Amino acid sequence: MKFKVNNNIKAILIDSGRVLNEPTTGHWFIPPNFFKYVDEKKFKAINKKLRNNAFNRASNYISQQKYIINEEEEFIHFLEYYKIFANELPQLKLRDDQIKAITEDLVYNYNKYEFYKEVIDIIPELCKKYKLAVVSDSWPSLENVFKKSGLRDYFSSFIISSVKGITKPNELMYKTALSELNVSPHEAIFIDDNIENCDGAKKLGIQSFLLCRDWKSYFHNRITCKSHDVIQNLNEIKKILK
Repeated sequence: MKFKVNNNIKAILIDSGRVLNEPTTGHWFIPPNFFKYVDEKKFKAINKKLRNNAFNRASNYISQQKYIINEEEEFIHFLEYYKIFANELPQLKLRDDQIKAITEDLVYNYNKYEFYKEVIDIIPELCKKYKLAVVSDSWPSLENVFKKSGLRDYFSSFIISSVKGITKPNELMYKTALSELNVSPHEAIFIDDNIENCDGAKKLGIQSFLLCRDWKSYFHNRITCKSHDVIQNLNEIKKILK
């Protein structure tokens, strides 16, 4: 289903994870140097269900921390995250210094995410015509990931959920970006890989696009999603806005 785009679009609000970037390891909580401190053979020998359960238990803790406003606080909370993870998997026999090193890698290694190929080219191009905002459910270190990549300066607004104390689809996430960009909902579009987040933006009058990078999800949502346009990459946005 195709929706007509307003000719007066002035701004683009964009999610980060799975839209602009993804974890270099393929797992959000396995930072680049994880296996320098965790025995990879022991880790992979553990039943996958038990490994996932350990990450889930730790994630339950981090999801309950409403306000994490700087990297120092992010480090403190993720140190607890990996302590929980280590306690759930005693087979790994992780020492305190190893837990600390993993935490430092997650928070302060700004190469932990990689940007999709088309993003590097299209963000500078879109910035010439539109005001851009990142609206992401993430933690403070994300901003330094963008700085390290050279992309941060293209975004006039950078909204991080842990700093606001709420997550999408809470309307404050979108409204804060709109306010900082000084545009109305009808002058903006929103791009996210989560349909509920797109629904939240649409309730405010922001036309939303559901981005599905894998083919299976893309074709499924092209058929089933009736409330938003479905795209596979940001190059499609450029064509749509033309």
